[in-house]
Amino acid sequence: MWFKNLYFFAFTRPFEWSEQDLEKHLSEHLFTPLGSTEIAHFGWVNALGKHGDSVLHHANGNFLICARKEEKILPAPVIKDMVEEKVNLLEQEQGRGATKKEKEQFKEDIIFELLPRAFSRITDTHAYISPANNIIVINSSSRGKAEDLLALLRKVLGTLPVTSFQPEIGVDETMTDWLTERNLGANFQLGMEAEFNALGDDGAVVRVKNQDLTSDEINAHLDADKYVVKVSLEWDESLSFILCDDLAVKRLKFYDVLQEQNDDIDSDDILAKLDADFALMSGELNRFITDLLAEFSLKTTDYLDKD
Repeated sequence: MWFKNLYFFAFTRPFEWSEQDLEKHLSEHLFTPLGSTEIAHFGWVNALGKHGDSVLHHANGNFLICARKEEKILPAPVIKDMVEEKVNLLEQEQGRGATKKEKEQFKEDIIFELLPRAFSRITDTHAYISPANNIIVINSSSRGKAEDLLALLRKVLGTLPVTSFQPEIGVDETMTDWLTERNLGANFQLGMEAEFNALGDDGAVVRVKNQDLTSDEINAHLDADKYVVKVSLEWDESLSFILCDDLAVKRLKFYDVLQEQNDDIDSDDILAKLDADFALMSGELNRFITDLLAEFSLKTTDYLDKD
């Protein structure tokens, strides 16, 4: 239940779907397993996994959802080699090269032939919608997968007016200032890990770990006009994370003192524990995201249409 990576987006119009309507629309696009000759399926599954019975879970005004994708694994080099074999055979039998259309047909035939024998990969992506905070938060380390979930939700609802947060001052510039000017907000503390890039397309890349980010060694990199593209931070004695220059949050870790707040719940009541964990996590993440955006002079409501 505890998210490990975050991509979060702002709504440009208030999210006003009721719990009942949202659940109804999600239920019309449920995940179904792949058939033997199908290559991919994407749909919604129970928000609380095997312990739940609904595609939507609601707690403290936040809606938890989960998208499942199953896709067949077909190694590109294998397909390429098989296409080349068919092309070579055609050349030997007919004394001519294959046309582009014939190569495409060879590839389609090979994929269709391999699909029944291919392994499947299943990935679940959780997200929650916080209408009060005007954000959707996706548990993914890949922006592509996060946008896939948004696309599926947009298909379900017919519209999904969201946008990325874009500070006026570049994220990398602000993160660099945290190390040079020591102007990081009071709720945040620097960690012991960072990545720096030098200017230019062929500029050097420097990664440091277990390193005091206020040390002379780090200052030397900054004095050499390197800028911060990733930095480890701690927030409010509750969690640690890596912040990237696209505002993605990686390697999110909630501290034990936070997670232990629900230890008094009966361990046999799994649903109650999952519900309490989600309520606790989403509440903390809403506060965290608000604080983080404030470091970039942003609010979660900045992109709401004014009309």
